[in-house]
Amino acid sequence: MLYVFRNMYKLKVSNLLKDGVHFGHSISKLNPKMKPYILMKNKGIHIIDLYKTINKLCLSCNYLNQIATSGKVVLFVGTKRQAKNLIAYYAQKINMPYINERWLGGLLTNFSTIQKSIDKMNVIETNQSLGLYNLISKKERLLISRVHSKLKKNLGTVSQLQVLPDCIIIVDINKEKPAVNEALKLGIPIVGIADTNSNPDQINFPIPGNDDNSKSINLILYYISNALEAGIDLYLKNQTK
Repeated sequence: MLYVFRNMYKLKVSNLLKDGVHFGHSISKLNPKMKPYILMKNKGIHIIDLYKTINKLCLSCNYLNQIATSGKVVLFVGTKRQAKNLIAYYAQKINMPYINERWLGGLLTNFSTIQKSIDKMNVIETNQSLGLYNLISKKERLLISRVHSKLKKNLGTVSQLQVLPDCIIIVDINKEKPAVNEALKLGIPIVGIADTNSNPDQINFPIPGNDDNSKSINLILYYISNALEAGIDLYLKNQTK
């Protein structure tokens, strides 16, 4: 637990309160599995116990730090409006793949087929950079451009995913159910923000928190990415020894 104690000692309940991490959904939307993480009810909504959020966030960050230290790959997933730009920002910051538009069915469970499409997209981009398509007709270039645009839209953010991820980080495990299901089928660990309408038991590292507020999402992703970045830095340092 050394990483958590050294790098997260400043994380306090007041930080989470300020960014609204404690606000759950309306009482009517409660998933009974989330009861252990609820502190109270207030004005028709459930209030999340932030001490438990901190505990789970620390456990998640410690785990992510350890796998990053081993040079493993983490996939960020979050397609909802409040999360998509943050997912892109934090994933790009540490050079990890991400999905923030839509989950491509079979990305994990049919990875070999998806990988062929990724390779095709990368080949087109390489040929474009080398100017090889200047040697073919305008009509052929247009057809290739259309194929590339379609591939880029669906696969652009995971183009560097050459192997199955060792872990998936998910914002809103309800909305990203297809990603959760594929990861569970393959036994890929999941770290995810679990709001009061979620089932935290279906993922390995649930972080109780508000998954509808961009400030809440940002705060949690900030600590997650820092944990990963510290692990990546240590991995790279060990590689140069």
